[in-house]
Amino acid sequence: MAYVLIVDDEADLASLVEFNLKQAGLETAIASTGARAMELARARLPDVVLLDVMLPDLSGKEVCRQLRADPKTREVPIVMLTARGEEADRVEGFEVGADDYVTKPFSPRELVLRLKARLRRGHPKGGKAERLRLGLLELDLAAHRAYVDGVETELTALEFKLLEHLMVNAGRVQSREKLLQDVWGITSALETRTVDTHVMRLRDKLGAARESLETVRGVGYRMADEGRQRVAR
Repeated sequence: MAYVLIVDDEADLASLVEFNLKQAGLETAIASTGARAMELARARLPDVVLLDVMLPDLSGKEVCRQLRADPKTREVPIVMLTARGEEADRVEGFEVGADDYVTKPFSPRELVLRLKARLRRGHPKGGKAERLRLGLLELDLAAHRAYVDGVETELTALEFKLLEHLMVNAGRVQSREKLLQDVWGITSALETRTVDTHVMRLRDKLGAARESLETVRGVGYRMADEGRQRVAR
């Protein structure tokens, strides 16, 4: 049973979300403050955190930063929940490490479906496991696992999606605007370091393959084309 940590100080909303998640077969816990959220996340690792931006002590963005800074919790998927739907707020949420963004008001059914989709990315059920290979890099797309020179490396959901996009488009420059649109789902003229921040984090995790992720100054990023292969098993 997947475990969802709900972080929201609106008791009625948190109870409504909890009811719908339990009806969908998910296990839940509720934290009404950022400090309590960190305590619960460290005591038992959630499968996903549903995190409100507005909290009475720490902001949700600060909680997100702390979760990403802690080795124990940094790989946990984080879905930000906020009443503010402005693109600038979404961008800022992604910049601190959020994997997805849901704005209030929302449909409880849609929220459940989105959380289940997020959970399924790490829990494939049958089917052919297609692998994408490029130089020292290998992605198991069904199992959502990444390998560098045969050794698994832990990536967040967004890092995995970013790496897959770059590998599929190996040899072709991807502008920051295109990456924001294709990976983050944001169409924006805002100046943002979201892409740069995530590329830097991803490159750090690629170890011996880090040089394959190239910076094209003034344009964007490109994965060196080293003979991409797709292998179905």
